[in-house]
Amino acid sequence: MTRKPRRKITIRDVANLVGVHHSTVSRALSPNNRNKISPAVVKKVEKAAEKLGYFPNLVASSLKQNRSFAVGVLIPDLKNPLFPPIIRGIQDTAEAVGYTVITANTDDEEEKERNALRMMQGRSIEGVIIATARRTDPIVEECIEHDIPFVLVNRTVDREDVNAVILDEDFGIRSVLDHLMALKHTRIAHIAGPQHTSTGYHRAECFADYLRMHNLPADLVEPTEKFTVGEGGRAFRKLLARDNNFTAIVAGNDLLALGCVDAMKEMGLLVPENISIAGYDDILFLDRMTPALTTVLVPKYEMGSQAAKTLLEMVGGDSKEPVVLRMQPRLVIRNSTAIASR
Repeated sequence: MTRKPRRKITIRDVANLVGVHHSTVSRALSPNNRNKISPAVVKKVEKAAEKLGYFPNLVASSLKQNRSFAVGVLIPDLKNPLFPPIIRGIQDTAEAVGYTVITANTDDEEEKERNALRMMQGRSIEGVIIATARRTDPIVEECIEHDIPFVLVNRTVDREDVNAVILDEDFGIRSVLDHLMALKHTRIAHIAGPQHTSTGYHRAECFADYLRMHNLPADLVEPTEKFTVGEGGRAFRKLLARDNNFTAIVAGNDLLALGCVDAMKEMGLLVPENISIAGYDDILFLDRMTPALTTVLVPKYEMGSQAAKTLLEMVGGDSKEPVVLRMQPRLVIRNSTAIASR
């Protein structure tokens, strides 16, 4: 015997079970409108919908309102532990008001970034959060040209008319160098991030400015092509080949610092007995390595959440003059830094 197909549950079925008008059910199940209904009614509607197996048709709702309720996020490298907490902050904030987040990993390649943005435009995103920005960035220019609302997060560009949520890099670098100088280090090196990114460039600039201000040599800076462990090791070896008198390293991020630690182990050098090392970001599990890495804690989740709030304000028509929010990092002292060795 052939089973009859189950009838599709509709919003009116939920309304009949609760004893309210179907428009009340619609508002109760919409994150943007449920505040117009009493919490008790919202709870009844949610229970009834779950019991009947009813799910709102988001596509139909989007078509009706001519909106997608979707935002995009461009990430340079999902393998970098810096980014998942940022994405989580974006997602939690956006989903709380009924938005879907579409995330694309670009491997920090311009062509992949362009393709990802076009894919998102094809899905009618209402705005995009960009974590991939270079100091001069064609994706940012494209967003400006086509009036796509966007917010930069973690990185920024060399122009002022953009919304961005970034770090107070000067404060972060100064806190590390204050710590190392208190430990009697005077010959300090910097493994810098890529100079086409604001994070790599500004951290290197802050590093050099601080040392010059304290009348210390600021020539031991080795830039890298990417924020990776492999690049950190390569830069360390190159640095050591031209100068072996430095007693401490400030790395442009934690992955570069881990590359330095690996290279030192291969050479039979000890951290921090021979060279102290400090990172930047405070990614997961640094406190479990030996020695645990001194680093600068970046408020990753909070940055993502603030970037989402800023974008949603723009999408909602509450746009103001572009603003750059600089969030304050914090030094975390662990066992990879010690008093300067002789």
